[in-house]
Formats: sequence, structure tokens, C-alpha cells
Amino acid sequence: MRVQERGDGRLRRRAVAAAGALALTGVLSALAPAPEARAAAPATAAATGARGAADAAAQASAAAPTATDAKNTRPVLPAPTGPYAVGTVTRHLVDASRADPWKPERGRREVMISLFYPADRGTTPPVAPVAPHMDAASAAHFGSARGAGSFNYGVRPDAADWTSTRTHARVDVPVARAARALPVVLYSSGLGDPRTWNTTLVEELASRGYVVVTLDHTYDSSEVLLPGGRLAESALPELAGAPVADVDAALRRAMKARVDDTRFVLDTLGSAQWRRGLPRGLGDALDLRRVGMAGQSAGGFTAAQALHDDRRLKAGINMDGQMDFPLPDSTGSKLSTVAREGVDRPFLLLGSDGPGADDNTASWTSFLEHSRGDQRRTTLAGARHGTFTDAPSLLPALVRQGALTEDALRQDVGTLRPERAVAATRAYVVAFFDRHLKAGS
Repeated sequence: MRVQERGDGRLRRRAVAAAGALALTGVLSALAPAPEARAAAPATAAATGARGAADAAAQASAAAPTATDAKNTRPVLPAPTGPYAVGTVTRHLVDASRADPWKPERGRREVMISLFYPADRGTTPPVAPVAPHMDAASAAHFGSARGAGSFNYGVRPDAADWTSTRTHARVDVPVARAARALPVVLYSSGLGDPRTWNTTLVEELASRGYVVVTLDHTYDSSEVLLPGGRLAESALPELAGAPVADVDAALRRAMKARVDDTRFVLDTLGSAQWRRGLPRGLGDALDLRRVGMAGQSAGGFTAAQALHDDRRLKAGINMDGQMDFPLPDSTGSKLSTVAREGVDRPFLLLGSDGPGADDNTASWTSFLEHSRGDQRRTTLAGARHGTFTDAPSLLPALVRQGALTEDALRQDVGTLRPERAVAATRAYVVAFFDRHLKAGS
């Protein structure tokens, strides 16, 4: 690889890693009022003023079964802890207003989304299937030599059975009967990661009364299964060995595509006709006056930039995503517009303290200096870039299978116990969105 200098930052290294593979980015953190506060345990979420929601999520998550069980050699997602069961539905969207930015010869931009939402417990039809964590075709590619499981997380190619993991969400079931005016959260994964790669967090939000819309950024995500069995593989490996200018251009293209995808999904959610095609009651339950966005790594950058560009978003969370580029633009700055100008709505920066965390410093500092309103930044001690994904839940079992080394696991998720990482992430995200999307509702 040509581009390896530390000063160019983790986002560039991720694209370069993604360029012979795929990539990972991010810094993990916890919710606390002081800009540089450090959280050693999830209970510090009480400092946000949302003590009840945060503490309940932390305690319940810590008690939930996870893949850290010494006897468990199969990757298992921890159960959500909220009062609702979870439903899910997947939809294929076509943006007629733009060609695909990665593969314009393929025609209009196609985006796959999944919605996770509150459902009633004990009333779902027995025939309603439980959704897999990944469909079979995507799981096979994710675990291959060209997939994110290998290049983002160090799992030996074809050594893990990614098809065996199930979610806790039932497909196409009605929304909970008591559900009214549900706040909406959009979720964007890290560069190269699929939309499924934070189901642990997404299901938790749905079980606590949110509709969560997960986005796959086609040809950025490791793989996306499109209608007709078409598997759209990431374009990022084509950057292998590319000069820094090409990597910079690809990152800027990726971020524009991600923000455009986000705004297109917001447009789609606003269509009453489209909402009528959702499972019973769901379309009427969406409260599009209260929409937030969260993401990990490049997904966190996406959440911030989308909040900057689109006022329909009311609050956002960036989990370990730097918000600048390898090379300066025409203004002479490497910083993105959101890092230079900030936002005027609530935003949470969640960071890790592992190697590479300093890559966030320039963009995060500028972002906070130029933002107004409830802005928070904190660091989760012992966390690494992958802590705020499904990695803590699923990867420990792969170590016991021999598909992942202990060293690779520590590089992925740090020294924080996996069940505590899950509890912390869930607690802080729920607390922040409860405060800014539910308070007063």
C-alpha cells in the first residue's frame, strides 16, 4: 500500500485497507456531559440526566446472554432488553433522480434498507420467521477473503459460519398495538461494513419504542443482496495500491453517496403511499417530526454530515468516526464541512481510547468549537474501534472456534469485557435519544 503515514488519519488507512480488502473505522465512547469525560462503566450515563433509561439498559444488557459464555462456541446476538418484542421488514428502494455514483453504468441508485420496530410480545404468528443476522448470500461473501469479516475484523476467510446467527426480530409482524408516534432513528454502518453489523444496538432501540432504519450503502458495504439474487460487492477493493489522491477522491465519493442515500431514505419515509406498504400499523406509527441518526466510523461521519445538510434530522450520534479527509480541498482544509461549521442540534461523539483514537482529534475538536446546543464527547475506557458494533457479541465465540486469534479480538474490541461493551453502547445511545427524541412527547 502506498498510503501509510499516520498523520493522514484512520479514515484514509481504512480506505486503503479497504482497498485491498475492506476497512474499519471509529472511536468508541460513552455519554457524559464534560467534553473530555471518560467512562469506565455504563453507569456513568446517569450524568446525562437520563439515569433511568441508561441504568436500566446497562443492567439488563449485562445480564443478557452473550457470546462471551465460556461454553458458547456459536456466535449469538444478545437479546434486546426493552419492553417490546421486535419486528423487522426489508425494502428495496430505487432513487430515480440519480445514477449510481460507483457504477453509473448499472443505472439508477439502488438502496436496501431494513426497518426494526416494536411488536407485541406473545402475539406474533408462529409462522412469522425470525430474521437471520445476514442472508445466506451476504453471509458467504462477508466471511470470504473479499468480505468485511476478514479484512475489517481479522476472521480467517471461510472459517466462520455467518449464516447460523439469528436476530430476535420476526419478519413482517404488525407493529405493537399500543405504538403511537414512534420516533425514528436511521443507522449507517462503518466503511465497508453491511447494514446488519450493529443489530445488537438496533434491536435494543426497537425494543424500547423506536423505529430504526438501517441503510446499506451499495458498492461501499461489503456486499448488498439486491432483488433477483444480485449480490453487489464493494467497489473499495478496486482501490488496492491506489495513490493517495485516488483514495481521497474515493472517500469523498463515499461520503457524498452516503449522505445522498440518507436524504433519499428520508424522502421515502415521508411518502404516505410508500408507508402504506409496510406491515400493519407501522406506516401510521412513524413520527417523522422526531428523527435522529446514528452511525459507527464512516457511518458516524455520515450521521454528522447528514444532520448538517438536512434539518429533518433532530439529533445525531457519531461512534468513533473521524470527519476529515486525507488531502485538503479547494479551501486548503482537510476538514469536512460539518467539522468546519458544526451543527446546531444535539449531537453525541462516542470515542475509544485505543491506537488511532488521536485521528479523531482535529475534526472532533473543530466540530465542537463550531457547534451549538447539547454537544457531548466522551471516551469509553478499554474500548477499540469495533466496540460499538456487533463485534463484542459475535467475535469471542470465533476465537473459541479457532477462526480468530485472541490478539485480533483485542485489536477489534479492546480490553473491555464484551457484555459491558454491549451494555454501555446500548445505555448511552438509548439515553441520548430518549433525551432528545422522546422527552416531552
